[in-house]
Amino acid sequence: MFNESRDGVEITFLGTSSGVPTRSRNVSSVALRLTQRGELWLFDCGEGTQHQFLRSDLKVSQIRRIFITHMHGDHIFGLMGLLASIGLAANPNRIDIYGPSALKDYLSACTRYSKTRFSYPIEVHTVKPGLVFEDDEYRVECERLDHRVTAHGYRVQEKDRPGRFDVDRAKALGIPPGPIYGKLQRGEWVELEDGRRIDGSTLCGASRPGRSMVYCTDTVYCDNAVKLARDADVLIHETTFAHRDAQMAYDRQHSTSTMAAQVALGAGVKQLIATHFSPRYGPGSDVSLEDLIDEARAIFPNTIAARDFMTHSLPSKEGD
Repeated sequence: MFNESRDGVEITFLGTSSGVPTRSRNVSSVALRLTQRGELWLFDCGEGTQHQFLRSDLKVSQIRRIFITHMHGDHIFGLMGLLASIGLAANPNRIDIYGPSALKDYLSACTRYSKTRFSYPIEVHTVKPGLVFEDDEYRVECERLDHRVTAHGYRVQEKDRPGRFDVDRAKALGIPPGPIYGKLQRGEWVELEDGRRIDGSTLCGASRPGRSMVYCTDTVYCDNAVKLARDADVLIHETTFAHRDAQMAYDRQHSTSTMAAQVALGAGVKQLIATHFSPRYGPGSDVSLEDLIDEARAIFPNTIAARDFMTHSLPSKEGD
């Protein structure tokens, strides 16, 4: 039977500030936890990300893939330190890293000048718009965003899953519980000891649509962000500036609260999580982060603000 605690997809925010860290917010990093696989996929790795891991219940030993949006320091300065520490604290089979073309040269220079040798294989993949990664359960795609340097947003799409497994019907057919139930739930054919062959798909309900997460930063409002986020369950979008600072946002190629909300509305997403907040809206400012979220909600009501160490579970779909 489908078990949410075993089949969960969780997003944990490890850094939600833009540019520089603050006392309560580190710079950009988001972890996607695939609990059924025991894997973590990391999106961006700002300075201090490995310290954020130490303050969370996440394990660096579970990091399997790292996706970098662009080469600005608040998104990559923690990467080399994290990779070096993983080699000392864990022994992963392999880590795949995805990002702009300059990423491979950057990591090569870091390892050369720091004399660092990894005890595990690392593969760096240069991304371009389209499919980035695919296996039996997930697809990852990217699109070019509008920023001062080459930047990409990422979409993680879970593939449709088999429907709910009817345990009572399986028992009524005399099928003994055990590993065979897992095969049947996946829709596979199995042969019983008595010679009967059972089509697992006949014991499952309608397939369950896969869940999706989109991560867009850094960017000013752009059509590619809307395209990438179409019908997503969760859109994580940078919300660096308040609406009143729109000119500054255009000049620096970042988004305002209203731009992020317009992307969410245009894409028809279910949930917008705002992040990458400018420290200028901290204590003492005449505009607060709550004001930014109110501005976004005026356009897209289902908006929440990310905070460091916040965990958000991707919603289960019908049939779960």
